[in-house]
Order: sequence, then structure tokens, then C-alpha cells
Amino acid sequence: MIRILVFALFVLALAAGFAWLADRPGELSIIWQGQRADMSLMVAATLVVSLIAAVMFCWWLVRVVWTSPHSIQRYFRARKRDRGYQALSTGLIAAGAGDAAGARKMLSRTRGLLSADQEPLIHLLEAQAAMIEGRYDDARKKFELMADDPETRELGLRGLYLEARRLGANEAARQYAERAAEKAPQLPWATEAALEYRSEAGDWDEALKLLGDGRSGSAEDKKTFTRRKAVLLTARAADKLDADPKGAREDAHQALKLDETFVPAGLIEAKAYLREDNLRKAASILEKLWKATAHADVAKLYVRARSGDSATDRLKRAEKLEALRPNNAEALYVVAEAALETRNFALARAKAEASARLSPRESAFLLLADIEDAETGDQGRIRHWMNQALKAPRDPAWTADGITSPEWRAVSPVTGRLDAFEWKTPVSELQAPVEDGAANSVEEAIRTLPPLAIETKPVAVVENVVTVAKVEPEKPAVAAETAVEPVAVKSTKTEAVPEKAKPAPVEQEERPFYGLPDDPGVKEGALKRDGTSGFRLF
Repeated sequence: MIRILVFALFVLALAAGFAWLADRPGELSIIWQGQRADMSLMVAATLVVSLIAAVMFCWWLVRVVWTSPHSIQRYFRARKRDRGYQALSTGLIAAGAGDAAGARKMLSRTRGLLSADQEPLIHLLEAQAAMIEGRYDDARKKFELMADDPETRELGLRGLYLEARRLGANEAARQYAERAAEKAPQLPWATEAALEYRSEAGDWDEALKLLGDGRSGSAEDKKTFTRRKAVLLTARAADKLDADPKGAREDAHQALKLDETFVPAGLIEAKAYLREDNLRKAASILEKLWKATAHADVAKLYVRARSGDSATDRLKRAEKLEALRPNNAEALYVVAEAALETRNFALARAKAEASARLSPRESAFLLLADIEDAETGDQGRIRHWMNQALKAPRDPAWTADGITSPEWRAVSPVTGRLDAFEWKTPVSELQAPVEDGAANSVEEAIRTLPPLAIETKPVAVVENVVTVAKVEPEKPAVAAETAVEPVAVKSTKTEAVPEKAKPAPVEQEERPFYGLPDDPGVKEGALKRDGTSGFRLF
């Protein structure tokens, strides 16, 4: 485009020059070797321009003739290179499609047209063809050659990394990932792999150092960086919690600054404050987190923040959580659990039923079974709630790669993936079917709750023996004597005495406890039945 523009400007300038000469006519006389030549100024300018054009054409012709061998050689070389690149491209496509024969054929053709020094991708085609044919040792050798070449270093390291992962050589894979991340930090796969390996080893300082500052990249990359940094800081805080509560608190606080709704970070910071006997700040953090998430772990830590609190104190704290998030299933469940500890069965039952209506789940029905056991001990009603728990969805838990954990963890123990655990309902292999219309099902379950079993005592015959004293009248001249003679009088009456049904004797067996924790505020044996307390689904 620039050449065309320059040529047009040159033509316009030449035309303007000739037009200027045409407007100013004149004569030109040249005397050379005794000869005089007279001509107009326009003719002279035309001869000069023609002479220059002729000289330029002659120079071009001589140059073309002189450089023609090299040009012809270059033409055939370029044609051969183009054919080689075409064969290389076809071979890579065949290798990607899994066509071993086609890849091997194109590889042979590429070798005849191109040299490996000229095009490093030939090593890649050789490695891909060897992998398709099952010659993994040859493929690994090719990847090692590529890793030694500065032009193909990253490609060779990735090939070696994938091969090590395929063989299960985790230590070798880690070394290749670390090497790639050191040489090319911009490679996402290398950074992520090295980050996962360092996190799996618990080397949180090195993982944070590898993560960098996250200043560059798109908005999505910055969001991912923020999340990963919060996870790593929280994991480091969890390791420090026992030995260095202050350091753990600082790391958790930084993580909360990055993500205000990150529950594990808030829990660790609150625990660190509790270790320092700072209940006020711990409660403030938990209340703020509870308002944002209404998480079960937050409620559990908030209610049991002080080990010396009585059951009544815990109930008050649970009611405060309910005031912060009214009409919330988790808040109602916490209040019901605390009320059961205080033996306030009416409140516990009302809150547990309300929680089940809002969120029908296993723990809500199991809590109703615990309440029934503690209040009435009626086996029919207990079995009724247990049956509802069997059909209800499972409670949310920290879940990653098909496994659940009682607490949050930074790395999945299955795949080693960072930030894999999520708070969600786990899926079991043999999960009971969940019926439609959960709210209606809960109402139906409450409505069909069996009545308390009442027993009537057998008719009892009561015999009362009454002793009557028979007194004879006094005789005037004789000392008074009283003769007492027992007289038996029988009185019979029938009573029907109602009595609360007693559960049938159950064999003594050990069962795992799934109910309320031991609490000095609850009387010993109040929730025990036949050597057990609470219920649990097996």
C-alpha cells in the first residue's frame, strides 16, 4: 500500500513538472563537438526523463540476469519448504486424530523435505507418532530433546509432565512442573500444577510466593488469583492455629479481606480470638459471617463459643442467631437443639418442626426423634421420625471429588486439586428417593404422627379389713372391763388406673451417639435409653 502511494505521488510530481514547463515555453541550444542542437525546453525535459528510464531498465535487466541462478534456487527451495510444511501439518492433524499410519507416512515425507534443525516441530510429530504406536520410551526421549532446546523447552516439559502423570510418577511430574513454572511463569498449566503440588505438601509459603501478586491479567484471572490467595492464607492460618494463634488470626483476617463470605477464614479468625479469650471480637466476626451466609459451622461455633456456658446460656445465644436471620431453617434447628438441652421440649419441638418445614433434611427429623425419645420415649413415634429421616435429603457437608469431610480442607485428598471442597449436599451411591412436595410431606408427617401409647392396668380387687372394737356396758359393783373382739369386714371395689406406656425391653447393645453432646446442664441419663442416647442412621 505504501509503495502504491509513493508511485502515485511520483507520477503526480512528474505531471506537475511537465505542466509547469508547458506554461513557460523556451528554447534550448546545445553545442557539442562543433555541432549545435536547438530544441524546445519541453523536448529537452522529455529526453532527460527518457534517458533516466532507459538507464534504470538496463540496470534492472542486468541485475535479473546476474541473480537469476540464485532466484531460481530460492524458488525451488521455497517450493520444497512449502511442501514440507504441508506434510508436517497433515501429519500433526493425523496424530491428533489417532491415525498412526498417516502420521508415520507424513513424518517420512517431512523428513525428506525439511530438516529437524530447520523446523523443531518435527520432534513433536515424531513424539506424537511414537505415543500413538505405544512406544512411550521413544516419545519420552523426543520430549527430552525438545526440553533441551530453548525454542521448544516449554513444549518438551509439558510432554514430560503429562507422561510422568500417566505413569503415576508424581515426584517427576512435580519437578517438571516446577522447572516449567520457573522458566515460563506465564504458563497456566505449569503454575497450577506447581501450586497444587506445593499445596499438597503443605508448603503454603512457597505456594503463596509462586502465586505472585496477580497484578497482570484479565478481570477473570484477577478473580481467580484473589480466590486462590484467600484459600492459601486460610490453609496457612489453619496450620498455625494451635501453635501461633496471633499469626493464624492475621492470615485469616487477610483472607477475609479478599473474600468477606469465606466461611473457613472467618471460623479460624474467630477461633484464634477465642484462644486469646476475646469473646467479643469472635462473636462480632461470627455474627457478621452468619448474616452473610447462615452457615451451620458458624452457628455451632457461636453457640458453643465458651465451654463453661450452661444450656440456658447456649439457648440464649441460639435465639440471638435466630433474631439475626429470622425464618431461617438453620437458625431454627440451632434453637431447637439448644432448647432440647434445656429440657424445654415444647420449644424444641416447635422449632424443629418449623426447620423441617423450611428445609426437610435428615438432621431435622433425627432431632425430632431425639426430642421424642427424651420427652415421651414412645417407640412408635420415634420410629416414625426415623422413617422420615431415611427418606429425607442428606445434610450439606464439605464435599470434594465424591468424599465428605467434617471440616474444610484446602486440597482434595483424592486428586490434590486446590480449593476443591464445597459446602453442598453430598450424593451417595444408595440414596433414598426424595419425594416431591417436601413441604407437604413434612406437614403430612406431622399430621400422621402416632398418638402416645396408653396402657390400662388390670382390674385390682382391694380387700380392706376393718377392726371394730366391741365394748360392753359397765357393771356397777364390778371393776370395768373392756372386751375387745376383732370383727372382720370385707369391702371390695374395682379401680382402673391409667399408666404411661412403658417401652418393651430392648437388648443392651452399643450404638454410636448422634444426639446432643455431653453437657453438665443436662441431668445424667436424661436422654439415655437402654444404654444409648440419641439416634443415628446406619
